[in-house]
Amino acid sequence: MASLQSAMRSSRTVAHNAVRRQPLSDIAITRTGKPILRTQGGRSSLGGHTATVFGATGQLGRYIVNRLARQGCTVVIPYREEMAKRHLKVSGDLGRIVFIEHDLRNTQSIEESVRHSDVVYNLIGRDYPTKNFSLEDVHVEGTERIVEAVAKYDVDRYIHVSSYNANPESTSEFFATKGRGEQVARSIFPEATIVRPAPMFGFEDRLLLKLAGVFHLTSNHMQERYRPTHVIDVGRALEAMLYDDSTASQTYELYGPKEYSTEEISAMVDREIFKRRRHVNVPKAILKPIAAVLNRALWWNLLSADEIEREFINQEIDKTAKTFKDLGIEPGDISNFTYHYLQGFRSSAYYDLPPATAKEMKEERKYLHVLDDQ
Repeated sequence: MASLQSAMRSSRTVAHNAVRRQPLSDIAITRTGKPILRTQGGRSSLGGHTATVFGATGQLGRYIVNRLARQGCTVVIPYREEMAKRHLKVSGDLGRIVFIEHDLRNTQSIEESVRHSDVVYNLIGRDYPTKNFSLEDVHVEGTERIVEAVAKYDVDRYIHVSSYNANPESTSEFFATKGRGEQVARSIFPEATIVRPAPMFGFEDRLLLKLAGVFHLTSNHMQERYRPTHVIDVGRALEAMLYDDSTASQTYELYGPKEYSTEEISAMVDREIFKRRRHVNVPKAILKPIAAVLNRALWWNLLSADEIEREFINQEIDKTAKTFKDLGIEPGDISNFTYHYLQGFRSSAYYDLPPATAKEMKEERKYLHVLDDQ
């Protein structure tokens, strides 16, 4: 009788498992051999990599955090301000996002953030100095502490997000400290992947939204030239690097398909929002000292002296570095996204009109039709 009951229980178990068997297409094996099991709706139920993302509360951070979390990774987010991290709580499934309070000058808090991870992203960057942190503190000394912790706990991968024009000899303190930060990262962790994104556009950017503001001070008549890149494309690239070991020890320059001046992008912005914004040009010799005083006096960023200096430096592409193409990514052009990011700047009279590019195409077709009739 006992054997009969045992057989019945066994048959029920087999039948239950057959019903619940997960399709092979829903199972992925990560580089470390850990499985990621996807449930209905694409949600991840088992973990793969454990990734630490420093600087996740910035513009780029939300995109890489969301991409990693939905792949089943456990994402550790070191943070400084409680309010700055709230939007990241819903970036992944319950338990996938782990917050750790840290201080860039506290080595122990940094080590606690990386000790259980197999990949570390360093997105920390500062456009301007503050009362508590200089650019050297953030880009060089902060990088040194993070990379030393990565090396100490033998983390598999370290991906360091630098900047376009990173050069220790640059006249811009931002570009110079970014260049020295790269040198520090490579000297301590030679397998580091260096990423140099061009100026990024997207939600909460410092490009389109700044130009769409009511008033803008400039010093070079907005003539600096660069290749703006979509922040979502950069997020895709950072995700791809995690799953491709050949990206280790490489340097990537991530930039858009076309080169623009700030003046050209500004004209694009004005056309999209149906308004003409004022851009006042002030000589560098006057504006730079004023910006330095404002940066020291105000607790929020209005303008810094180094931002003025960068207006006179065009983007230079490192021909030896790899690009989006090496990751199988086709970057988007900024002209295709101005409507998406700037519609909120339109007045109610123009809010529902189509994108400026569509309007121009319609007018062009009307013009061609008139010529045909003639």
